[in-house]
Amino acid sequence: MNFSKYRYIVAMLCCLLMAGTVMAQRLDEPVTVSGKVVNADKQPLAGVSVFKQESSQAVQTGADGSFSFSAAPTDVIVFQYVGYITFTKIAGELTGATLTMQPSLIEAGDDDNVYIPFGVRKKRQLTGTISAIKGSQLPQLPSSTLNNVLVGRLAGLYIQQTDVGPGADEATFLIRGRSSYNSNQAPLVLVDGVQRNFTDMDLNEVESVSVFKDAASLSWYGMYGANGIVSVRTKRGSSTRTRITFDAQGGLQTPMSLTRPLDAFTYANLYNEAQVNSGGTALYNQAALDAYQNGSNPNLYPNNNLVDQFIKKSAPVQRYVATVSGGNGFARYFTMISYFNQGGLFKGASNPTYDANNNFKRYNFRTNLDLHVNKNLDVQVDVGGRINSFTHADAINATILGSIYTTPANAFPLLNPDGSFGGTSLFRSNPLALLTADGNTTDLTRSLLATLTARQKINFIPGLSANVLYSYDIRSSYTSGYAQDFAVYEPGSTAGTYNSYGTATPLVFANTDFNSNVRSNEFWGGFDYDRNFGKHGINFSTRYSRTVMAAPGTLDNKSEGWSNRASYNYNQRYFVDVIGTYSGSQVFAPGKQWGFFPAVSAGWIISDENFLKSVKVLNYLKLRGSYGIVGSDAYSLGRRYAYNNYFSRGQTGFILGTGFAAPAATTQNALANPNLTWEKAKKTSVGFDTKLFGQMITLSADYFQEVRSDLLTNSLIPGIIGQSVIQVNAGKARYRGYETELNFYKKINKVELNIYGNYTYQKSKVLAINEEAGLPAYQKSLGHSIASVMQVTSGSTSYVSNFLQANGIFQTDAEVAASPVQRFAGTVKAGDIKYKDINGDNVIDNLDFVRTDYNFVPKAYYGFGGSVKYTAFDMAFLFQGTTGRTISINNLVNSGTASNGYLSQFSVGRWTPANAATAQYPRLLVADRANNTQNSDFWLRNGDYLRLKNAEIGFTLPTAWVSKAKISSCRVYVSGFNLLTFDKLDGLNIDPEMPQSGYVFAYPNLRTYSLGLNVKF
Repeated sequence: MNFSKYRYIVAMLCCLLMAGTVMAQRLDEPVTVSGKVVNADKQPLAGVSVFKQESSQAVQTGADGSFSFSAAPTDVIVFQYVGYITFTKIAGELTGATLTMQPSLIEAGDDDNVYIPFGVRKKRQLTGTISAIKGSQLPQLPSSTLNNVLVGRLAGLYIQQTDVGPGADEATFLIRGRSSYNSNQAPLVLVDGVQRNFTDMDLNEVESVSVFKDAASLSWYGMYGANGIVSVRTKRGSSTRTRITFDAQGGLQTPMSLTRPLDAFTYANLYNEAQVNSGGTALYNQAALDAYQNGSNPNLYPNNNLVDQFIKKSAPVQRYVATVSGGNGFARYFTMISYFNQGGLFKGASNPTYDANNNFKRYNFRTNLDLHVNKNLDVQVDVGGRINSFTHADAINATILGSIYTTPANAFPLLNPDGSFGGTSLFRSNPLALLTADGNTTDLTRSLLATLTARQKINFIPGLSANVLYSYDIRSSYTSGYAQDFAVYEPGSTAGTYNSYGTATPLVFANTDFNSNVRSNEFWGGFDYDRNFGKHGINFSTRYSRTVMAAPGTLDNKSEGWSNRASYNYNQRYFVDVIGTYSGSQVFAPGKQWGFFPAVSAGWIISDENFLKSVKVLNYLKLRGSYGIVGSDAYSLGRRYAYNNYFSRGQTGFILGTGFAAPAATTQNALANPNLTWEKAKKTSVGFDTKLFGQMITLSADYFQEVRSDLLTNSLIPGIIGQSVIQVNAGKARYRGYETELNFYKKINKVELNIYGNYTYQKSKVLAINEEAGLPAYQKSLGHSIASVMQVTSGSTSYVSNFLQANGIFQTDAEVAASPVQRFAGTVKAGDIKYKDINGDNVIDNLDFVRTDYNFVPKAYYGFGGSVKYTAFDMAFLFQGTTGRTISINNLVNSGTASNGYLSQFSVGRWTPANAATAQYPRLLVADRANNTQNSDFWLRNGDYLRLKNAEIGFTLPTAWVSKAKISSCRVYVSGFNLLTFDKLDGLNIDPEMPQSGYVFAYPNLRTYSLGLNVKF
């Protein structure tokens, strides 16, 4: 047994045992506890929370700082006040005592805190646009990533799932909209202020998730913040109580949509039809068709349903989490370990030596420690990590799924009569062989994340402190497994003989490999000044930062910056923030690497003004706005340091002299651009926050605009120079939109009702772009949205903006003859797609493609849900949806290959003379198919959908049932994920979010059902 693999679990269990040994029941007779609380200047502190450690019921000190209540002499009494060290005393030592509370840089938790870059503000002090959600508000899902729990939860944050499956759960993130046509504008992701990937974290690590959207919240990061920021804060310990929690979940995952393969008889008939349509002759005679239909000879005439044979109806998933947290005024801690296990959907993937089914296991651990070293020094030490183990067949998922989805039902028997693997010269990927005789691989990835933070008060200047943060993150991968290969056999021309394809090899241990070793470090150092002068409040923060990421075989990635923020408020009613960051990037030429990124924001709590205090329904109203400039150096130019010229060696040369061999030549790559610079995003955001009807309704709304300049676009330097040129910064684009968040909360007797929702709308426009000379106006991107339709094929994703305009399907050959000539195929007949002649030249060719605004990014995205609690019962749900989104089914309907005749389950809906009026798709062809596979709006569909993303029903056991076991709370619940989907696909059995899932070499999107248990001690 490899003890090192489980040492964190053992350590955690030891912590749990030690915590359990100090639990004792208090039996002392109650006494009256009283006293007085003052600050370091001996001034009374009113409003201090004083309570027994075992209870959450607190008394508040009066105006003179006094308190009085009943407790047992041995009870531990907690004193807590924001901005001061939380401390404890034994009740028997308190009567009549005067207690002094000391200020602390570590403050008690407060629901009203909003985390900004290297700072914290109360919500009323916030002038930037930040949406946040607490970890306790997120659903407990047995999910391999955190992508899923955030979908539809935060205004302005759009998450699109792009891949699923064990070890491959991926999604793209977009904040508000797109103003760059060079990238999908992935936001910066921070965990506790450090650039880190958060998707592999366990949900129980997360205290809160915030989305920074405007210049006021982003300009701190200068050249790296233009695309927005997703910021995750991890949990920290409490200074007032010790808490132990345990969560367990188990469930099943089922495919949401899956291809329905053609049976052998249907496939053979359709193949014959396609052959005849292409000018050939039918391949299958009537005897073969009868044999496929009646199954009389499965060896010669097989009828495989590979989807049923190799895809399970469901796969198991489970998750277990334990946490311990607590502390006092001098030290606080939070510790967590978790285990996640997700099974794969492949069936029959094992042999006596190994299992090639997908399986993903993840072990997470975290310890966050806060130390109050002395009255001037606070230190935080955070250590987190994870171990990911992904086991899979040597063949990648796309290969295995391709063999299952696209191999015809009649291609070969899976096993020949002699027990060998079936196959043919055209179909050599036998799925049974791929899963049982092709080896397997285990990819083991270890990550360690460490952060040290320190704050030192500088007492000779009241309110000033020095601050430093240093992170050290390492990640490494280790690959192992079994190697094997197989051969497939096809019956030969002589009875009992076989033709073989491939070479079978014996089972051996695969070569092990250490790879992907990456180290990253961040340093932030500077000063904070925070001071109040009567009604005036001033805060100033400054930090120098340096980030280094190193990996073997590559040059280090480095960045530097100097960030500054000054804040002023008057009477906690008027607020102004000024931010200025000077940051640089090594992407650009020396002397042109640094830029300044300023921003300003302001807020006004207008509800505090006398002229609004009489409005009874209005409890709170704040107006706010911001403007600033942020940058992005994220370029994809195909080479690093594109301000330098590069040459490629070993190119085809010329024959010189009398020799016959051409010496290798050196050729120049695209000419460099020494003036390359970063994209500049000018962001404007104006909004308000309000609370109405006794704070029963909370509403926030924002109007936003971003204008992005210096976008990379093609150079217009004429080709006469004989060399292509790297792109230039001559592009410009923008997006505009609005977003809103609404929350309703009401408690009626024993019923708690909460309803919430968010909505975001955005629209983009290309303002400047270099396009080809002489390009027709209807093919230009200028003036259009930054829009394209995503098309996914095996191993690649493409984005298409120009489409032919289809005009139905030709019904007769006479209609073909009377229409413009379509030149994409050698022959066009009845049953082929008919296109519009855009330029009126009576010819359909590349000049008839039209630039469109069809987009895979929706114009609007939203989420709404609610929760209801009644005594011990609770229920919660979330719907999530999009509007203004387009998907393509071209690569689904035409997903086959020449080997299988380009046939799929969709082929049943093809055009024939008999069903001309109701046909969904053009006629079948095995050759000369280009006319019907062009990118056209014939293949586009409305991708809008509304999905019940998750629902949960729970029951909390009565305290009387669990208190004897020293359990403070025990809840059982059932939950579901991706439960229902409403779309506009007219019965087309595909997932509107990921049309390729379950088709075209892609793993099916998953629906999850789970049963959970949550216990708190």
